[in-house]
Amino acid sequence: MKTLHLNADELGLDFDQSLKLANLAAEHLLARQGGAMLLSFWDDLRGLESPHGVSECHFQCPIPGWQDYASNRGGVLMVNFSQGRFVFCYRPIDA
Repeated sequence: MKTLHLNADELGLDFDQSLKLANLAAEHLLARQGGAMLLSFWDDLRGLESPHGVSECHFQCPIPGWQDYASNRGGVLMVNFSQGRFVFCYRPIDA
């Protein structure tokens, strides 16, 4: 999975603002493949992942459950804000 790293600390973006920006970036980068579909995310500030509970079996694994979930469902793009503060994983719609 390719990663777009964004350092937006100075902007003070919250989760919803980061999600909107990540969606725009993913739509642009995956436009040739029909657009982007959000598969999973990680919110480090709240310790929140989606889908909920995907990391339960990954507590000793090098790859977090939310990332593994996306990788196994066609995920090709990860948008990573501020070194893991918020991370969003996408697949192309026409995959």
